[in-house]
Amino acid sequence: MVSDVHGNAKDLATAGDGADALICLGDLVLFLDYADHSRGIFPELFGTANADLIVELRTARRFDEARELARGLWAGLGIDRETAVVSAVRRQYAELFAAFPAPTYATYGNVDIPTLWPEFALPGTTVLDGERVEIGGRVFGFVGGGLRTPMRTPYEISDEEYAAKVEALGEVDVLCSHIPPEVPDLTYDTVARRFERGSRALLDAIRRTRPRYALFGHVHQPLARRMRIGATECVNVGHFASSGKPWTLSW
Repeated sequence: MVSDVHGNAKDLATAGDGADALICLGDLVLFLDYADHSRGIFPELFGTANADLIVELRTARRFDEARELARGLWAGLGIDRETAVVSAVRRQYAELFAAFPAPTYATYGNVDIPTLWPEFALPGTTVLDGERVEIGGRVFGFVGGGLRTPMRTPYEISDEEYAAKVEALGEVDVLCSHIPPEVPDLTYDTVARRFERGSRALLDAIRRTRPRYALFGHVHQPLARRMRIGATECVNVGHFASSGKPWTLSW
């Protein structure tokens, strides 16, 4: 199982070795690498110096200034923003989806563009969002995307829409999502030094339906990588882009 792949196609190609299936919890796209500002769509278009600056502004939570800088850069690019981004994302998706083994079960992250996935998902890849599937005799439920934030990433939705997807799953053995439940220890990023958005609907579903596992990613350096909520083992499966190592679920 992997999450937050962010362009790491090399390790993704072997992530399913020895497993019956690979599960991907989203964020395939690398827009900007906060550890290496020379990597990603943003520095490809605007250079590392501008990437350094926008990371500095975002880290300081100066989001209005970061958006103003980005607006100026896009205005000077000479090409429509959506056209440039979609073209770059397509190049990344072509490489990343080709690296998925069969079978793969995947859902979207908040930086993904769901409308593009049908172009690249091969027959062995099943995409699920607000849907259930049986894998190895256990029922897995998938909820993709993230909740709205000042970052305004591509697949952020309202709390109500997200909660409806969680509700649609009903009782499952394994609850899979990109973002974590709304628990401070699971949502706080110790390097970025901020709370990422977690889902109250996920937390309520965990308490109500008591899945055996709740698995997620999104928070790259969490205060706690795993904890129990009642009968449920909650696990951040890791920042695959940096570790290159999948998390394994066995039974």
